[in-house]
Amino acid sequence: MTTSADPARSSAVLSVADHDRFDLVVIGAGSGGLAAAKRAASHGARVAVVEGDRVGGTCVIRGCVPKKLLVYGSAYRHLLADAASYGWSVGQHHCDPSQLLAAVRAEVDRLNGLHIGFLERAGVELVRGWGRFLDAHHLEVGGGPGQADGHRRLLRGERLLISVGGRPHRPSIPGAELGWVSDDMFLLERLPQRVLIVGGGFIACEFACILRGLGVEVDQFVRGDRLLRGFDRELSAAVHEGMEADGITLHFAQTLTAIAGEAGQLTATTCQGRQEPCGGVLLATGRQPFLGGLDPAAAGVAVEDGRIPVDADQCTNVPHIFAVGDVTDRINLTPVAVDEGRAFADSVYGGRPRQVDHDLVASAVFSQPELATVGLSEEEAVARLGAEGVRLYRARFRSMAQALPQRCPRCLLKLVVEVNSGRVLGCHMVGEHAAEIIQMAAIAIGMGATKADFDRTMALHPTVAEEFVTMPD
Repeated sequence: MTTSADPARSSAVLSVADHDRFDLVVIGAGSGGLAAAKRAASHGARVAVVEGDRVGGTCVIRGCVPKKLLVYGSAYRHLLADAASYGWSVGQHHCDPSQLLAAVRAEVDRLNGLHIGFLERAGVELVRGWGRFLDAHHLEVGGGPGQADGHRRLLRGERLLISVGGRPHRPSIPGAELGWVSDDMFLLERLPQRVLIVGGGFIACEFACILRGLGVEVDQFVRGDRLLRGFDRELSAAVHEGMEADGITLHFAQTLTAIAGEAGQLTATTCQGRQEPCGGVLLATGRQPFLGGLDPAAAGVAVEDGRIPVDADQCTNVPHIFAVGDVTDRINLTPVAVDEGRAFADSVYGGRPRQVDHDLVASAVFSQPELATVGLSEEEAVARLGAEGVRLYRARFRSMAQALPQRCPRCLLKLVVEVNSGRVLGCHMVGEHAAEIIQMAAIAIGMGATKADFDRTMALHPTVAEEFVTMPD
């Protein structure tokens, strides 16, 4: 590992101007970096944020926000199909995915501008370009949008925060460059008739449902024997059922070994030797921290298995260099990165030391049907307490919204309870509004609510969520 800069770098560092010296230099203007920068500035720190792409990071530019808009757009297929059951005659309807995709990009552009404005109002300087460590205090920045070739700026940070996020992983198969990764999906002008998706995680499942809702024929190839590994198995089975009912073809214990052809006219080879013609292949095979070009070794920052490890205070092995968000590869969710960034700033600059609790984090999969969860899965609880130490409560039913259309698969609501204490260890749901419901349930779980506490709560009828407080013993 290199822990110091070479002589050429060191001589360049000596010329740093006063206006390029900051209390904090944040590398990456994603959710965690923006949160940390604005909070540190509010505490009086002089802060710069370095970003070579648009401001907002994965969540705003090519992740959560545009994806959720596509989810909403694709769901109209179901709403329009169900309308006749409620007496609405909508006539012939047609989806124009290109119009939806353009509208989503316009909204992303608007949000990018908003976040730039938020930085300006917070007094944070936005430095355009890609950062590269010269040593443990100095960063070289260049290659930003609108900059002349060779333009470089040298920054010095008393402290530095690495918040560069992650990037999609592209598997090493022949022709992989012909496939899309999730970033590419938001740049498409139109959609092909048939798309193959590789992967069984949340990104793969969400895009499978989005594409199917927009009228695309979808085949999904999953290397393992189930969807959504890491989630409660019963919940993943409920999502599986709903996706198949919606016309998505799932292939388990299979993957693609090669892609050939040209854009819009591809042929994928499966591990069983079949040739699958399609208009596009989405390679949703995971994400990894984005450290390309940063050269953390020049600052002495340790890297393990492609990620930057940190302690409970977000500190790397270098005492004045910190990291938050997906680059640490712990819980790669936007709200976690935001809280890590704010906790860092409050602790270091605000005189209010605190650490982020990573033990209880709610999460959702915006598939159709939607999955949301907080706390331990059935499998995790049994592994900790044994089968005798866990009691399960569940409700499976068709929601009232589907009483007339009778189309959707049934909802699944599930509580995982510790036998000895009665404490609810996990609260899980598959069905409409699952994420909204589990967000509020997470408050109760975080406060240590018991099954008796759920039972004492008066039901709000008629709702899906009332089933959580009416499950009989």
